[in-house]
Amino acid sequence: MKWHKLTSPKLGKMDRSTPVVLNIGAIEQHGPHLPLETDALIGQYFTDRMEQDLGDKVLILPQIAVCCSEHHMSFPGSLTVRHETLLSYVSDVLQSVVSHGFRNVILFNSHGGNLAIGQVIMEKLGHRHPDVNFFMLTWWKVAGPQLKEIQESNFGGVGHACEFETSMLMYFAPELIDKDQIKDTKLQTVHEWADADMLVAGKASHQRSMAELTAGTGVFGSPSYATREKGQKIVDCVTEELVKILTDIYQK
Repeated sequence: MKWHKLTSPKLGKMDRSTPVVLNIGAIEQHGPHLPLETDALIGQYFTDRMEQDLGDKVLILPQIAVCCSEHHMSFPGSLTVRHETLLSYVSDVLQSVVSHGFRNVILFNSHGGNLAIGQVIMEKLGHRHPDVNFFMLTWWKVAGPQLKEIQESNFGGVGHACEFETSMLMYFAPELIDKDQIKDTKLQTVHEWADADMLVAGKASHQRSMAELTAGTGVFGSPSYATREKGQKIVDCVTEELVKILTDIYQK
């Protein structure tokens, strides 16, 4: 159920153990072939699927689309807020949820640049409210083994505007893709031990802008491997895992 679609009395009658989900996404460049709203679209798609499958056993908050995208700001159209801004804003929104008595709060992430600050938000709120369960779910992490089986490109093929993201939009928003502009970009290596992609972590972190990572293309990965059929496989396996996790949270 959508939080903002309910009347106040109806929301007041909801079971306070119902998981409450807030999606944090991004409005940022996704190379020459995907729209700026890609991460927000993906987040919205998954929260819609959560509602479809779980009904009144989940509450979906209004999406926060513009988040932390400083590393994309050399590309036209990208929007960003400071980490401190997102920390304060998201914390205030989730504090409101807690104030209404809800005990299971989920930050659902659909953008890599939100990972670190999302964890900080969870830890700060968790220490402030030890009687409330806070979780962060990131779509490509909840179904990592299944996604590894779906991936056809080599290491570095899934990252940004890549095989996965392009496949998903081919499935649920094909009209937004400029297919003539699909081109692969190899990860620009400086230290191999710091290289990572969506599914494989590096041994250490090395902060670089998206322009540096992608030789100025804005594409990290192999979108040429994308297909509509693969997009359906991706969203179905991720949705299945999300529903399992949210059901487990609700039942506990």
